[in-house]
Amino acid sequence: MIESLPRREREVFEVLCSLGEGTAAAVRTALADPPSDSAVRTLLSRLAAKGLVAHRTVNQAYVYTPVEQTEAVAETALQRLVQTFFQGSAAQAATALLGMEPRLHPDEIEMLQRAIDKARKETE
Repeated sequence: MIESLPRREREVFEVLCSLGEGTAAAVRTALADPPSDSAVRTLLSRLAAKGLVAHRTVNQAYVYTPVEQTEAVAETALQRLVQTFFQGSAAQAATALLGMEPRLHPDEIEMLQRAIDKARKETE
């Protein structure tokens, strides 16, 4: 569903996912090249109408939260990134990501090793 959203709605949804929750003003502040306040509120209302965003009132302000699982959204976004910039190669994407990080925590190294071991077993 996320891939089918118009560009601005997808941007607003992704920003809200990264924030976890936020007001229209917080979402607007986090957007690159943000539209007007009313445009952000309209985009959030559209996302709510599509069932992707919920809101509650806190101190007379709407606080929005993504309804869909953040992990599913992250996976979809990552698949799009890998397809677009790494010719569909998860290994190339992982190598690029590891090159961005000057130092990994031992727990992260262990997690990566388990993923590599699992992938190796699945190809045998």
